[in-house]
Amino acid sequence: MKRALIRTENDHMNRTDGSEMPLLARLNWYWILQGLGWSAVIAFLMLVNGPFLARPGAVLTCILDGVSGLLLTDLWRRYMKLRDWNTRRVDWRQVLVAIFILGPLQLALVTIIARSLVGVADGGSWLPMLLLFWSGIMTAWQVSYMAATALRRANRFESEALRLDVLAKEAELKALQAQVNPHFFFNSLNSVRALIFENQQAAAQMIDQLATLMRYTLAASYADTVPLKEEMEAVESYLAIEKIRFEERLNVSVCIAGGMDSVTIPPMAVQTLVENAVKYGVEQSSVGTEIRISASHANGHAAIEVANRGALARLGNSTRVGLANARKRLLHAKGSNASLELVERDGWVRATLSFPLS
Repeated sequence: MKRALIRTENDHMNRTDGSEMPLLARLNWYWILQGLGWSAVIAFLMLVNGPFLARPGAVLTCILDGVSGLLLTDLWRRYMKLRDWNTRRVDWRQVLVAIFILGPLQLALVTIIARSLVGVADGGSWLPMLLLFWSGIMTAWQVSYMAATALRRANRFESEALRLDVLAKEAELKALQAQVNPHFFFNSLNSVRALIFENQQAAAQMIDQLATLMRYTLAASYADTVPLKEEMEAVESYLAIEKIRFEERLNVSVCIAGGMDSVTIPPMAVQTLVENAVKYGVEQSSVGTEIRISASHANGHAAIEVANRGALARLGNSTRVGLANARKRLLHAKGSNASLELVERDGWVRATLSFPLS
C-alpha cells in the first residue's frame, strides 16, 4: 500500500511540474501561431507596397499594421475567454463580429498609423479595398481560432473519456478482487474449523498460514499485478493449509521455469486455479490426487498451468464466478491476447493462463 501511495504521489508531482510532458505540449501555441500569422501579414503588406517602402515611415507602418492586428485580436480573444465564448460550440456569430467590427476597427487603426507616419492624403478611394482586405484577414483569424478551440475541446473530451474508462476498469478490477478474496477465506476458515477440535497443533499451523495469506491479499489488493514469485508463496501457504487437512491425499509438484519469477500476473489468479483443483480434484476423490503447477515461456508468451488428475466435472456457480473473475482480471492486466482455458486431456484437468510477456 505504501509503495502504491508513493507511486501515485510521484505521478501527481510529475504531472504538476510538467517535467514528464512532451516539449510540444509545453509550448504556448497561441502566441507562436499569433506571431507567425501576423508576421506573414506584415511580409505580405511589405510585398504589396514594395514600390513605396522607400518613403520614410513606410516599413514601420507595415510593421505597426501587423502589431495592431495582433493586439486587436488578442483583446478580442481575452473578451471571449472572459465571457466563456471560447468554451462553447462553434458560434458563427463570432465570424460576423470579425467581419463587421474587427475588420473596420483594424482599418481605422491602419488609417491612423498611415496618416501619422507616412502622411497619406488620399481622398479615400482605397478604403473599400482595405476594408475588404482587413475584414477577410479578421475572418480568417476568427475561423482559425474557432477551429483550434474546437480541436482542443475534442482532445479534452477524449482525454476525459479515457480517464473515466480507466477509472471504470480499475473499479471493476477492485470489485472482481473483492469477490475472489472472501470466497477464498471462507473456504480456508471452514478448513480451520474442521481441525480445531481434532488437532489443535495442526489448527494453529493452519492459522499461521492463513495469516500469511491475509497479509499477501491485503498487500495485493492495492496492485493490479504481482510477481509470480509472490503469488506462488501465497499458493504454497494455501497448499500447506490444505495439506494439513487432506494429508496424504494431496500431492503437489511445482515446476517454474527460469525467468518466470519476475513475470507479473493478476493477484490471486493462480490461487483461484489451485483452489479449484483442490475442490474438484482432491475433495472429489477418496484416495486424493496430484496437483501439478508449472510456468514456462516461449516465443514471447508465458503459460502458467494448474493440472489435477480427474475429469472435468460440472462446475458449481461459485467456481464459474471464480474462473470468470480470474479471466476478466487477466484481460484487464494483460490485454485481449491473454486467455484462461480449462480443458480435460489425457486424464488431467488443465487450467492454463496464457499471455504475452511484453
